[in-house]
Amino acid sequence: MTQSPHDEPTASSPEELREQVEQTRAELGETVGALAARTDVKARAREKVATVKEQAAAKADELKEKTTDLAHQAQGKATDLAHQAQEKATDLAHQAQEKATDLAHQAQDKATDLAHQAQDKVPDPLKDKTARAVGQARAETGRLWQEKTPEPVRHTTARAVRTARDNRGPLLAAAGVAVVTWLVCRRRKG
Repeated sequence: MTQSPHDEPTASSPEELREQVEQTRAELGETVGALAARTDVKARAREKVATVKEQAAAKADELKEKTTDLAHQAQGKATDLAHQAQEKATDLAHQAQEKATDLAHQAQDKATDLAHQAQDKVPDPLKDKTARAVGQARAETGRLWQEKTPEPVRHTTARAVRTARDNRGPLLAAAGVAVVTWLVCRRRKG
């Protein structure tokens, strides 16, 4: 219906006039339909709501996918960090163990040196007197032990002494560490 009524050609016959009327009616129907569609607010609102719902669903799917990817990345990163921390802790434990072993050896060496120095400073006559006194004390202690101590206690003590003799090295090392520790603490306080 782009032509104005004045621009339309006049019909030469009644049949042409009917055709023009039908064509005008069809054009008018299309125009009314288009205007009705534009003015149907509910239908346009439904279309808009449907479009917005589709966009929101697409955005939600996209966000869900991104969130899942980020969660997987975070989990991988956390696992990597846990492995690194475990390796670092293991390394530190090994280093501490090596350091403790080194310190124990140093303490044992120091205790041995100190014992030798102390033994070297004692005069020989005093060593002989001490050895005789220790022998007499052992003999007297042994006699008193046999006379005064009940048999089960003597038996248990004898087993403990055998165990100590069999494990002399570790016991001496522990004693050496104790002596060195005592000496170090004494020097620090003094």
